Amino acid sequence: MKRNLMIQGTMSGAGKSLLVTALCRIFRQDGWSVAPFKSQNMALNSFVTADGKEMGRAQVLQAQAAGKAPDVRMNPILLKPSSDVGSQVIVGGEVRGDYRAKDYFRMKRQLIPDILAAYNSLAAENDIIVIEGAGSPAEINLKADDIVNMGLAKLVDAPVLLVGDIDPGGVFAQLYGTVALLEEDERRRIAGTIINKFRGDVSLLKPGLTMLEQLTGVPVLGVVPYTRVNLDDEDSQAPRLQQSAGTGRIDIAVIRLPHISNFTDFAPLELHPELGVRYVAREKELGNPDLVILPGSKNTMGDLGWMRQNGLEAAIKKHAQNRDAVIFGICGGYQMLGECITDPYGVEEGGMLRGMELLPLETEMEQEKTRTQVDGTFEELTGVLSVLSGVKLTGYEIHMGASRRTDHAEIDMDTVMMDLGRSEKPEMLQEKRYEYLCHITDQAENQKADGICAGNVYGTYVHGVFDADGIAAKIVEALATKKGISMEAVTQQNYQEFKETQYDKLAETLREYLDMDAVYRMMGM
Repeated sequence: MKRNLMIQGTMSGAGKSLLVTALCRIFRQDGWSVAPFKSQNMALNSFVTADGKEMGRAQVLQAQAAGKAPDVRMNPILLKPSSDVGSQVIVGGEVRGDYRAKDYFRMKRQLIPDILAAYNSLAAENDIIVIEGAGSPAEINLKADDIVNMGLAKLVDAPVLLVGDIDPGGVFAQLYGTVALLEEDERRRIAGTIINKFRGDVSLLKPGLTMLEQLTGVPVLGVVPYTRVNLDDEDSQAPRLQQSAGTGRIDIAVIRLPHISNFTDFAPLELHPELGVRYVAREKELGNPDLVILPGSKNTMGDLGWMRQNGLEAAIKKHAQNRDAVIFGICGGYQMLGECITDPYGVEEGGMLRGMELLPLETEMEQEKTRTQVDGTFEELTGVLSVLSGVKLTGYEIHMGASRRTDHAEIDMDTVMMDLGRSEKPEMLQEKRYEYLCHITDQAENQKADGICAGNVYGTYVHGVFDADGIAAKIVEALATKKGISMEAVTQQNYQEFKETQYDKLAETLREYLDMDAVYRMMGM
């Protein structure tokens, strides 16, 4: 009995990920054991599993919707772009190396055994596998070595639902053109089409639906409305990153780096009604926010250079001179806040780069990546965010560099300053009190101090540092007090509980607008 189903799209952004998430939830609600699968994902937003492996965030959401712990087998290949023509290639959760696009294209068929081993292992443990494609199956220049769309569908003998996005227009051309460009055996795999993100009166679509079915010979199984849910994005083109104006009384500016990664860190802040989270890519957009956040980056040195060139670094440092200004760096953003970054192995840019000099920190890029889940407690903090002192936190680390405090005697910062062409530490780093930000325990039960707190400048390697219950509310409390405004207490739903409601909302919508009886039949169930 066939118990798999593949969702392919006419293009990137057609809504494949959310439809797979919704189907995983529906099958789980119907009593089946279900798991998501995407053979190859390209994203800078990644996650560390309980066994310290790295996978794409979309499959993490899908796993949660299915009621399963995220498992690297659900995404055996992850590509993390590091430039316009190259990516870090992660196979089975482990870094395989950095490849230029043409080099990866030549070798990717060698990864088919890894893909099938992951798929077959999941299939042996679950009743249903819901597979997500990538991009479009009609990329005719790439079809010969396809391992993620029709090539994969053939390998695992999966029926296909083809999804088109009506929101930008041209959905009939999308669907018909995609089907027309497929080989005959590939067209036979398409069991139905879906029109996604529809707004308006569906009766006006009916003549077009009939004609589309006649042209393609494939039934339209659903017209799914534009569904607004608040779930993590993984794509750097995610709509939330276009949010340039905050809506809450507390203004948070996240720097939109060219290689921004793990921006899902800010979802709990975006959820709070009093926090207006906006994304800033130009100096003139910064303004005077209550909190500036430097996010993670896949290319810390390159992104710091970008900020230096476009004036954002100078604007942030000027903002930091304000006694009440609050700056928070996470992972790559934490590294940028330090005094220098060295790259002896050419992991990123090579050489040495002066940091923003807001924290006493020296970072050296390493060849081995740190990957671990952590939990811990904020230390006794100074400054505006001292309200977080003693609060529990959870999250994960995923980074290539190691950082050391430079206010400790073992660091020869006189030599480092000379290498950077300086005779002494910058004025902003003199006569300040420095504390560790938090104390954490990793998966191997190793305990360590992490991050630095220097007045109102904070930094940490921990992704998900805002996720734990109550942290966003305490940040609101602290920033409102700093701003001199009073707020009524707002009861914020637990973030994990909130996501569960969003999965249910997705499932409810899809049940109403997709022919689920037909979906079960196409799987032979």
